[in-house]
Amino acid sequence: MAREELLALPVAVDLDTANKALTIGRSTGYALAKRGEYPVTVLKLGNAYRVVTADLHRLLGVTVGGGAGLAA
Repeated sequence: MAREELLALPVAVDLDTANKALTIGRSTGYALAKRGEYPVTVLKLGNAYRVVTADLHRLLGVTVGGGAGLAA
């Protein structure tokens, strides 16, 4: 996922979107979330998993003001 795509994400995203950003497969991502081992905080809201976008940005080294650790 390109830097521009990451910066355009809403405040929280579904687990599939977070998996894409972290290049984690769907099955692996859901298994990690279920075991509490996902690389960023996962919120379970009812039957849905959500990830805070700011956590993704921090992990990937993406800064809002410019200068990112992630190449496009």
